[in-house]
Amino acid sequence: MIKLNDSSKVIGLILIAFVFSVSIRMIWVYNHQDEASYKFNDSFMITTNDGYYFAEGARDILKGVDTNEAIANHSAVTDALSQLTAFVAKILPFAFEDLIFYFPIFFSSLIVIPMVLIGQNLGRVSVGFISALLASITWSYYNRTMAGYYDTDMLNIVFPIFLLWSLIGAVKTNHDRYIFLVAMEVILYRWWYPQSYALEFAFIALLVVFAIFNHFKKENNIYIWVIITFMLLSSLQIDGYIRFVFVILLFLFLSFKKDIFYKYIYYILGFAVLLFVATGGLSPILRLLDSYVFDSSVKVSDTAILQLHFYTVMQTISEASKIPFETFANRISGHSVTFFIALVGYLWLSYKHRVMLLALPLVGLGFLAIFGGLRFTIYAIPPLALGLAYLIVQAGEKIEIRLAKYATIFILTTAALAPNIYHVINYKVSTVFSAQEVQILDKLKTIAPKDSYVVGWWDYGYPLRYYADSLTLIDGGKHSGSANFPVSFALTQPQNLSAKMMRLDVEYTQKRVLKHLDILDGKIDKNETDSPRFKRSNIANMTLDYGFDDTNDFLSSLQGDIKLPTKTKDIYLYLPYRMVGIYPVIKRFSNLDLMTGTKAKDGFYFYPQTSQESERYVTFNKYVALDKQKGVLIFGDKQYKIKQYITISYDNNLKTQKKIIPINSSGDLSVIYMQSSKRFIFVDDSVLDSVYFQMFIFDNFDKNLFDKVIDTPYAKVYKLKI
Repeated sequence: MIKLNDSSKVIGLILIAFVFSVSIRMIWVYNHQDEASYKFNDSFMITTNDGYYFAEGARDILKGVDTNEAIANHSAVTDALSQLTAFVAKILPFAFEDLIFYFPIFFSSLIVIPMVLIGQNLGRVSVGFISALLASITWSYYNRTMAGYYDTDMLNIVFPIFLLWSLIGAVKTNHDRYIFLVAMEVILYRWWYPQSYALEFAFIALLVVFAIFNHFKKENNIYIWVIITFMLLSSLQIDGYIRFVFVILLFLFLSFKKDIFYKYIYYILGFAVLLFVATGGLSPILRLLDSYVFDSSVKVSDTAILQLHFYTVMQTISEASKIPFETFANRISGHSVTFFIALVGYLWLSYKHRVMLLALPLVGLGFLAIFGGLRFTIYAIPPLALGLAYLIVQAGEKIEIRLAKYATIFILTTAALAPNIYHVINYKVSTVFSAQEVQILDKLKTIAPKDSYVVGWWDYGYPLRYYADSLTLIDGGKHSGSANFPVSFALTQPQNLSAKMMRLDVEYTQKRVLKHLDILDGKIDKNETDSPRFKRSNIANMTLDYGFDDTNDFLSSLQGDIKLPTKTKDIYLYLPYRMVGIYPVIKRFSNLDLMTGTKAKDGFYFYPQTSQESERYVTFNKYVALDKQKGVLIFGDKQYKIKQYITISYDNNLKTQKKIIPINSSGDLSVIYMQSSKRFIFVDDSVLDSVYFQMFIFDNFDKNLFDKVIDTPYAKVYKLKI
């Protein structure tokens, strides 16, 4: 019989946990292997919009696109995930699409390594192993690291858990190697995910509290202050290479002149604090809190000369919204019951092993999800998984019979894993776009010059950039209220207003891009970014340039003949079928008075999910029904007269066919029946006259303003003529 040493056992358990994590993630692949609409060029497409941002960056790196030009056009060429992907794509013989699809499966599973190692540090490697199984597939972590979820989330938790492992090892052993590991992990974590700053600071703050507590207990604090010093220097808001060299030199000094280093530690610490404050200090943390926790629906933007109010995007993002407790518990531990057990387990584990209090920043950030949205839940998963695993092992150890002990641990572990595996099996998330939609963008790439702009809503921005290889006005990273306003206006106003706004916004955006490029190339001073014009939004600059001091007056002027900027870029308008479901959200961004922030009256829009038809009524829910006999929509305690009934269908050539039946010329609403999807849409005239409804739903477009270049039931694309 082969006798394994401790290291071999740990490596073996890590490998088992890693294979388990990968295997569970492959369930989605197995379930959808025959789904043709999920594949393009025989490869699965990715399952998150943001992934296309990094995919575009990696593609541009591989193509050798000029770095400054790429940065000016918002390509992710300097992002860690893009750089890592490009590097791997160069050395491995796999299709690029396969790499970005399978990356999250393998990289996210690396979380099992620090989880097992933490268990080893606590002298409970079995706790580490069970917690690795749990943490690797728990709801929230799985959802954000599943097959095709090509995003920084694949390592966003791995790095802080490695950091937690090193901090635990440092506090338990006072060994210098952990000082070096902590510093390197902070630098790598920041390289991978710049928003890691807040969590790094939380760890530093906790160590400061720990050091102060030890001071009052008359215990030696020097080692803790050394770690804090290295973490502060690793967290400076300066280039990562400089921090790397700085830390290496300081660590060499510590290694060879430890007595001197310890003697002057408080001076070195003071210097580190000064550098920390001088290079940014708390400002990134305050910005994050402002964005995710204290965000309001309408914010004042622009400079003092013209203060405009914009609708904020955070109000429309589900992952940044408050969540019910059950959802919160499920996402952290798989079930409400296991959540409470895991929480008790973590508290008990922290009582028995005080170093586990170092995980409090992760627990706290995870619990912030109650107020700041479900995206934060992933941070609490590993500490609570350790707590749950600890109780499972403790329960097993109460049993003296060896076989019964292992059976108990196995059964309890399986019970804890079960709801998470059940969730994985039933989590039927689709790819971002269908194959049919991607074929449209692939065709657009052959029609539109590479430096053209494609105007579409920000949800589709990254895929548009990746598949059509074009520029966009807004996307998943550039979607502030001020950036969204012109695009929302262009998509929801009549065609003549839309056309003018598109030309204006593109040309004003392009001027900004060229100035940014000149700054990057060193042609003009970087202080130009501090100029009022550069800081103002496009819509504010338009207002002032056209001689108005009230943006409402400027927008009204678009109804007349105004002199538009000289055309420098081709513009294409992307109108997909999938936009019909979010039309009211899109409208919200331009449906307000920018001068006061007052929201305008919403146009009527009702897009029911289901319907049941009887001889007289079409019923949508218990409050809403269409009375076919009277020609009215019963909407709660209100009734709206129907103006016309419009049926939209497609012929054998997939061309739009419409049939209009007048009902009441003085009616309030139009009823649109989409025959292919068997869905109803109820709208008033303001919605009916919008670009989206006229040009996509009805196929009516002003030939003086637009040319149709792609026409399918999935999406239509028009080229702007002016």
